[in-house]
Amino acid sequence: MEEKKKRIDELVEIINKASYEYYLNDNPSITDQEYDDYYSELLRLEESYPELKREDSPTVRVGGEALSKFEKVEHKTPMLSFDDIFNEEEIIAFDERIRKTISNPTYTVEPKMDGLSGSLIYEKGLLVRVATRGNGLVGENITANGKTIKSIPLRLKQDIDIEVRGEIYMSKASFEKANKDREANGEALFANPRNAAAGSVRQLDSKITAKRNLDFMAYFIPNPKDYGIKTQEESLKFLRELGFVTNYKLNTTASNAEEIIKDIKALGEIRKSLPYEIDGVVLKVNNLEDEDRLGYTARVPRWGIAYKFPAEEVLTTLKEIKFTVGRTGKITPNAIFSPVHVAGSLISKATLHNEDYCIAKDVRVGDTISIRKAGDVIPEVVRVLEERRNGTEKKFQMLEYCPICHTKIVRKDTEADYYCPNEMCPARKIENIIHFASREAMNIDGLGESIIEDLYNENFITNITDIYDIDKYEEELMNLEGYGKKKIDNLKSAIKNSKNNSLERLIYGLGIRNVGAKTAKVLAKYYKTLDNLMTASYEELVSISDIGDIIAKSIINYFNNEDNKNIITKLKQLGVNTAYINNSGYEEKDEFKGKTFVLTGTLVNITRDKASEIIESLGGKVSSSVSSKTSVVVVGDSPGSKYDKALALGIPIWQEEEFLDKIEN
Repeated sequence: MEEKKKRIDELVEIINKASYEYYLNDNPSITDQEYDDYYSELLRLEESYPELKREDSPTVRVGGEALSKFEKVEHKTPMLSFDDIFNEEEIIAFDERIRKTISNPTYTVEPKMDGLSGSLIYEKGLLVRVATRGNGLVGENITANGKTIKSIPLRLKQDIDIEVRGEIYMSKASFEKANKDREANGEALFANPRNAAAGSVRQLDSKITAKRNLDFMAYFIPNPKDYGIKTQEESLKFLRELGFVTNYKLNTTASNAEEIIKDIKALGEIRKSLPYEIDGVVLKVNNLEDEDRLGYTARVPRWGIAYKFPAEEVLTTLKEIKFTVGRTGKITPNAIFSPVHVAGSLISKATLHNEDYCIAKDVRVGDTISIRKAGDVIPEVVRVLEERRNGTEKKFQMLEYCPICHTKIVRKDTEADYYCPNEMCPARKIENIIHFASREAMNIDGLGESIIEDLYNENFITNITDIYDIDKYEEELMNLEGYGKKKIDNLKSAIKNSKNNSLERLIYGLGIRNVGAKTAKVLAKYYKTLDNLMTASYEELVSISDIGDIIAKSIINYFNNEDNKNIITKLKQLGVNTAYINNSGYEEKDEFKGKTFVLTGTLVNITRDKASEIIESLGGKVSSSVSSKTSVVVVGDSPGSKYDKALALGIPIWQEEEFLDKIEN
């Protein structure tokens, strides 16, 4: 047994040394084949002698038993975020502000990794805990998942007690592989590496996390003076000595705003060539005594700031302008271009909104165009590079007729958009059905866009009422490719269940112009039945909070249409519920009634949709943005700027646990 223990110890040391050399020096002393052989031998020995397995064994990186939930952990030192700045003027202002307290400051200029913050706790050099930032005060224990990240040392080069903070991220290569795997499995693709990393560390099964191949970049020690460190520069050097990967090759120091701007520009030039995404630069006062003198505000350090790069622009070629028809008949031109990577994802189309937008941009097929993601989310055409034209480009021309039904399209004097007026237009009808079955509307699982198109083309479903008559086509469905009995049974079950939805889902599903999901809830709670809403007067509608002139007129016009009345009659006959149901099980409470709530961060024990539903049932209102009118901000993990703004405005903040306690008691 002693001999086996000795060999296990040898193998652990060999493999950990090789990992250290690989991640920190990019120069391992053994070959990949030797590494695999040593690893296999270690795995076999640990399987035979599990009692000899070490806590810092590299085999823990494959993941272990699945968890049922993540434990909450309180950070000994709060994990505060930095204020964001976006231009050179703000950099100069930051430097000037620092100089009011510090006569000759120096700064570290560090790449801002686009991932999520993590906290590592070591005891006597051994990794004992990995936690997320959470709301900055309380995070989640993700130790099992953290141990699967190969660039997180399981044992340090020194047997010390220390907390280390850094960024958990997914490299560009790992992101592409993860999305290829998901595409092959028919799963939704990750939007960007940051989202992929955030989702990966919160997997209850650490084996899944291990497969995602995450990385860790260390950048901060909360209590550096305990180790004789005097500057942030020394902190980064010490982290590397302990066995951590740092951005030492890209980190620089600067003495003034001019040097900072120069370093930022240099980093921006190589940004695309980096193996990982960065979205800016973090500036920190280098001297730790200077940091102490500067201190903190209630929410952020005064000694540091985060500069965000401008939205990334990528050049591509406009191949086609494709027109689509929405459920209201709105005709939208869309730019179809050669696929390009923007802000971490591959995109090939962007809306061109309407005729006026296309004319103003003078966008032409064949043009070289600049693409970016507005807010790093929505693709948009920024500009046309006219200087690259060669004369073969085709000038934009608005359609005269609907691209689907060929009805002459119309444009009202007061609007920028063209519409297909034909309510029987196949495109409009398909979009109406898709909307009716969507998650926020009737939520008919299994009745997605492609299936609806299939069923429409076969004349099985030509309007929303046909959905509830699908049973009569069961034999025909069985003859379609990809439609087995189980799929059909599941679809029938989802359709049947949708009949029992509360009224607000039906109102939204009907597709009344200008009536969104939130407005539908307001109407359902006020009128209680669809019949009451159908007979509502204009004066009554505009007297309701959140219902204005435009919405009221849209509702009146919809229910004055005989075709729409016939659809509703048929839905009733088919057994679709037309009354409001308080499914939440909650009644109004004074703590919620008439108050506006904002939800931010990741809620662990309840979905955001469910939390919103409960708040509204209790008499509250849910808003997407924080303002002086906000009553309460409910905070989950990684809350971001909404949390910071709430602190700045002095708005009451409820942690998830407090929120759950208030709704239950």
